[in-house]
Amino acid sequence: MTGNRSAASAENLLELLRGKAVALWEEKGLLDEHVGVHARVLSTQEAIGDPEGDDFPLRKGKERMIEAEVLGARGHAFTDMYGDFSGTLGEIASMPLVNNFRRAVFVSAMNASLRALGLCDHTVHCRDDGPALCARELTNYMLERFAGARLLQVGFQPKFVEALSREFSNYRVLDLDRDNIGKTLRGALVEGPDAQKDALTWADVALVTGSTCANGTLSDFLHVPRLVVFGVTGAAACILLGLTRFCAQSL
Repeated sequence: MTGNRSAASAENLLELLRGKAVALWEEKGLLDEHVGVHARVLSTQEAIGDPEGDDFPLRKGKERMIEAEVLGARGHAFTDMYGDFSGTLGEIASMPLVNNFRRAVFVSAMNASLRALGLCDHTVHCRDDGPALCARELTNYMLERFAGARLLQVGFQPKFVEALSREFSNYRVLDLDRDNIGKTLRGALVEGPDAQKDALTWADVALVTGSTCANGTLSDFLHVPRLVVFGVTGAAACILLGLTRFCAQSL
């Protein structure tokens, strides 16, 4: 794992991931045949059903989930820039990853394709009471491995914050949503990008949203001594980079 982390932090993370994904697509002969990749914006109800609370990113409308389908397998990715795409894996292999929409198309297609090949699972977001159940499982998971650690969560996931803030006395949360920054939500003060350098120096463990795989910022957190990526977006990236991932209730 250490070697993959060093490589990922030294190079552009998205291009590193694309190189690994394209090599796999070539090996499996997927670039030469037409593979439909359809990324569509999912409504809140389609994506997560009706979880308790109204402060999930999807319910607030700040991010949406897009869905790619490759060889009948589905892969999801969070993004704040969304739309439709239809093409081939070959086209995605050469597509400039110049904005968050294109990055999300690539990441969701990567998730779907590795799912189709049987190389990863849990690529479809959980629904209804899934986030609450996942929060309980995550809390147990983190306590078993990191009790007493200084825990940094990157990405405001309300059920996770609510559960973890009760159990970890040394706990901080970073988020990009301006509506959240500076507020105490679900038991924890939400800090913004200005606090990232200090928080990373402080943290023993980073629990990082998989959305960082789609926007390319995951590389900012690879040097933290212990890293756990959560959510569906990072499914394939964690397989390709050898990173630890937690996503208990996804499909």
